Amino acid sequence: KAVKERGEFLAKRVNRHNYYGRTLKKTSDLKSKACVTTSQPIPAFIRQALAKVHPEVTARYYGCGTVVPECLEGCRLLDLGCGSGRDCYMLSQLVGEEGHVTGIDMTEDQLAVARKFLDHHMQEFGYRKPNVSFVQGYIEALTEAGLKENSFDIIISNCVVNLSPDKRRVLSEAYRVLKDGGELYFSDVYSSSRLSDEIKNNKVLWGECLGGALWWEDLVQLAQEVGFTLPRLVTANIVTVDNKELETIIGDYTFVSATYRLFKIPDVSNNGCMVIYNGNITGFEECLDFDAWYTFKVHEIVDVDEEVASILTHSRFADEFTFQPPGTHAECNVQKSKVGTNSKTGAAIVPKLWCVVDVAGVCTKFTTHCVYKVCETHADTLPL
Repeated sequence: KAVKERGEFLAKRVNRHNYYGRTLKKTSDLKSKACVTTSQPIPAFIRQALAKVHPEVTARYYGCGTVVPECLEGCRLLDLGCGSGRDCYMLSQLVGEEGHVTGIDMTEDQLAVARKFLDHHMQEFGYRKPNVSFVQGYIEALTEAGLKENSFDIIISNCVVNLSPDKRRVLSEAYRVLKDGGELYFSDVYSSSRLSDEIKNNKVLWGECLGGALWWEDLVQLAQEVGFTLPRLVTANIVTVDNKELETIIGDYTFVSATYRLFKIPDVSNNGCMVIYNGNITGFEECLDFDAWYTFKVHEIVDVDEEVASILTHSRFADEFTFQPPGTHAECNVQKSKVGTNSKTGAAIVPKLWCVVDVAGVCTKFTTHCVYKVCETHADTLPL
């Protein structure tokens, strides 16, 4: 059995390598819309950074979301499956000359494009020395590729984790190379339930980021087993395939492009607290949308639970907030986290992290859970 599983792992790795190294030459070669950017609004400062990335690099981009976490200045950042380097060069501008971005990818052709324009981008950004480097290797074997343990503040990934046949190892390796307080911030494709072998073994569906999609429940379980905090949903959008042949194979499965943030927090405190966002993060001076639950407006007190309190106090966000014990009186407005209400009992409903919402924030009926608003159909099925 072990030999068979190893053979299947290597076969999928080869298929992944060939699909992104030989089959796909540009974004328009994709056979579905799973591996394209979602319609989430992109802030102006990120659009400006993307505009400075060379067109040949952008043409080889196959992402399914915009993976730009906040508070990046001076950080050491790793991009899993960096491809042609579009996100690396965009983030290079956001971490600044004192920060550094490392991209790792298995595909020689993609890395050749990324490295070809290294000097071009450093000159474009006005940097005296490069703050971007590229490594050839596998996202399941970061330390084997020469990346040191406890060396990165942030890891990002843009629609790549689903391509790995060993997602537990990907998360485990990410955890190893992150510093304490570090974050894995990644966009990927997820399925409405565990996929059939027919779909998982379809080479095109795998290459199109669908055949390797995780089920929501499995992501939550894997993340916690590795040691991460519970995954926190940032954005989610239903994936439209728009390919009749592939839709026939997929059948009743539904896929969603979602961005999650996972933190490596050594100790979760037992108490929540009140926090005040100071408004000093570039690009988020007025408001910080931390996830689907918490929005921090500048100078406004927000009551956070124990896990968020631990994340904020043990991560790079610690200097961006003022912390107060629960119940502390202040002259500011107090905002509670976003919760729904059971339409019959009136009890508060805390939304689950793997829920799916559409752009308007209403229930998509993808699961029996809702995030921002609780629809009448599902109100009584939600956990209280």
